[in-house]
Amino acid sequence: MHNKSSIKILQYKSATPIQRHNAFRLGTKKIFFFSVVILSVFCSITLSAQVADVFYSKDTKAENRSRLYKNLVNNAITKNLSFALTDSTEENWMDAFNAMELIRYKSPWAESRIHTAFDGVGKRSVYFQQALLELVYANYPSVFLKEVELLINTSGNDKVFAMCAEYLQASTNNALKKDIATRALMKLAADSSNAILKQLNYRLNEMVKAKVLPPLKDILHQAFFANATVVFTFQRINRDYPGISIIRDSAGNFLKDEYGNIFSVPQLARSINNLPGYLSNGNTPQGIFRMKGFDVSNSNFIGPTKNIQLTMPAETSLQHFMNDSTITDSVWKEGWYKKLLPLSWTNYFPIYETYYAGKAGRTEIIAHGSTVDPRYYKGQPYYPLTPTLGCLCTKEIWNEEDGKRTASDQQKLVDALQKAGGANGYYVLIELNDEQRPVTISDILPLLQ
Repeated sequence: MHNKSSIKILQYKSATPIQRHNAFRLGTKKIFFFSVVILSVFCSITLSAQVADVFYSKDTKAENRSRLYKNLVNNAITKNLSFALTDSTEENWMDAFNAMELIRYKSPWAESRIHTAFDGVGKRSVYFQQALLELVYANYPSVFLKEVELLINTSGNDKVFAMCAEYLQASTNNALKKDIATRALMKLAADSSNAILKQLNYRLNEMVKAKVLPPLKDILHQAFFANATVVFTFQRINRDYPGISIIRDSAGNFLKDEYGNIFSVPQLARSINNLPGYLSNGNTPQGIFRMKGFDVSNSNFIGPTKNIQLTMPAETSLQHFMNDSTITDSVWKEGWYKKLLPLSWTNYFPIYETYYAGKAGRTEIIAHGSTVDPRYYKGQPYYPLTPTLGCLCTKEIWNEEDGKRTASDQQKLVDALQKAGGANGYYVLIELNDEQRPVTISDILPLLQ
């Protein structure tokens, strides 16, 4: 099976600049930290392995986590940002931006280099602009408002415009926000099929209006297709707070644990940069995903526990997504996605985010565990879960002395899904509300009555 998170650093290093840029354009996941020193660290760390049901990841041992952090700071960040910014060093700076996002790194000197990055940013590549905007959205909210306002006035790229607009929503300048919302509406009028502009316009011009969540019982008991397993993951609008996932088995019953309680595991749907889900590397989009079996990743940050492969509309064929081999149409349209929804949900625009994210080029979203050092995120509402590049992530605990896995919600999820009928069905993400707390099973139980 194709492993959607198995792109290796060596493969990326051997790619041409055009191939790398195309990877960004298509929305594929960025692979962190491509300096030679960091590469040597990763290559010296044995890939995770499973032996006799003992899960092991050398990357999680204390000395390796410490070595990785030092090299990220000294080489991926400090060394790369020390280069003069030119066309030939853009990738070095982008690698530094990625590392800063991952470990939430800040320093006065690094911030001064971000100011340097904004000097003449209009002449930089679109890929550089997007990487810079991801970083400031993640690490510097409201700090670079003037610089981003200048960029939104000069860029002709729709994704850059959307990223700038999302960043500027933190501004206290109401006239500016109103102007941007108007411009987004005008851009959409000129290109009504543009998936990015459609999602942006909703967020700027329509989301502020009260939108009542349709009856959850309708989608919880939606037929989808015969004998399909369905995972429902319930999240908050504020993705800083973890959600929770439950499973409906292939007979239509909600899975229970050995004690007779509804099975559930906490799950984080937050990306490192916390951008909205329609943008590449943003939060996991709300809506329907098609499951496509299990796999094991080669990524040092995901580890050896099985992941659940997911696809979005436009990322896979209509026949596969709809589970209907008789479909002859090859063009994805909103009407096909709508067929999966109960009638009461068909006019609820937020549930279409996976459709528009797929149309906008997002790919490679999976549900996985984590070997990332959770201490990077200590003090955050989602700690000890770790954010990703837009995937769904569960908590795993690794012994820092011997690298063995000591606890895994991901393994619980995989085992439960296999018991329920396997990963051949749908994964449905639903935002409940904007309460500033994690979703718990007590929030969900009344919905199942």
